[in-house]
Amino acid sequence: MLRRTFVSLTSNSGKILHQNRQISSNERINNTKPKRIRAISCDVTGTLVSFLGRIEDHYGDAAHTCGVEISQEKKLLIRQSFNKAYKETSAAHPCFGNSCISSKEWWRRCVKRSFDLVGTSMDEPEEERVFQRVYSTFGSHAAYGVFDDAKPFLKWCMRHGIACGVLSNADERYGDSILPMLGLSDHMQFFTFSKNVGVEKPGKEIFDAAIQDAQPWLCLGNKRSDIKQLMPEEVLHIGNDYQKDYVGATSAGFHAVLLDRYDEKEVAKGWREGGAPVFKDLIDVVEWLGREQYELGSRDECKI
Repeated sequence: MLRRTFVSLTSNSGKILHQNRQISSNERINNTKPKRIRAISCDVTGTLVSFLGRIEDHYGDAAHTCGVEISQEKKLLIRQSFNKAYKETSAAHPCFGNSCISSKEWWRRCVKRSFDLVGTSMDEPEEERVFQRVYSTFGSHAAYGVFDDAKPFLKWCMRHGIACGVLSNADERYGDSILPMLGLSDHMQFFTFSKNVGVEKPGKEIFDAAIQDAQPWLCLGNKRSDIKQLMPEEVLHIGNDYQKDYVGATSAGFHAVLLDRYDEKEVAKGWREGGAPVFKDLIDVVEWLGREQYELGSRDECKI
């Protein structure tokens, strides 16, 4: 159950009417940017969606189901081996293979390397069965949960005429199947993934691509030709990584905030010291937008 509710009313000027609440001293804002938000881009994992379970359990269970036994000692090393395999596969084939290999083939190589690094012996048919099991798991409810405030936040964006979507270092499966499965895609307008762009956050090009992806959805898809071009300073990016989400977004001209979903006090302290506004959840972000009196959406331009 949400600890607070989203504010749904707006004044005639489009500013949020918000509850009185003490402003934290660590909430900062770049006052040089216009205070109007027409689009919001969100990271996925750690922002809208959480991973469920542990990598080592998902991989170990997949192997066991396929008749491949892994000792408990090796199973405990899988998280470490996965992290190394992920970095190696990313170095060899950036952006989940981009246009060179399919994202499924990218993950096939990453999963195989993860098991190889812990010394798991499998023949090719076993490798393929285990991979298919892992791949299916990470396309199912077994691996993902939706934060309680995610859907209300996306609906709030729609009510306020804000084009809202995903900007993530991920492959297209998030947009094609995972987000629809989780019931989130119906409340989003655009999807920008590093797999398709060929550049990962914090690269400026992926933020530029998000602007282009969001543009057709201003006024919730109204196809008027005179709708003003979306500018970087009219976009808010929400994420949970200082370099990728805050530095990347602000360097591209966006507003940006970070979420400390897991109460990592020392990490969040470092983010704040680096100038990032940090909040516990998306409801805090909405309240902050209200306190800072941001104008929301493209309502004036959408009037006929």
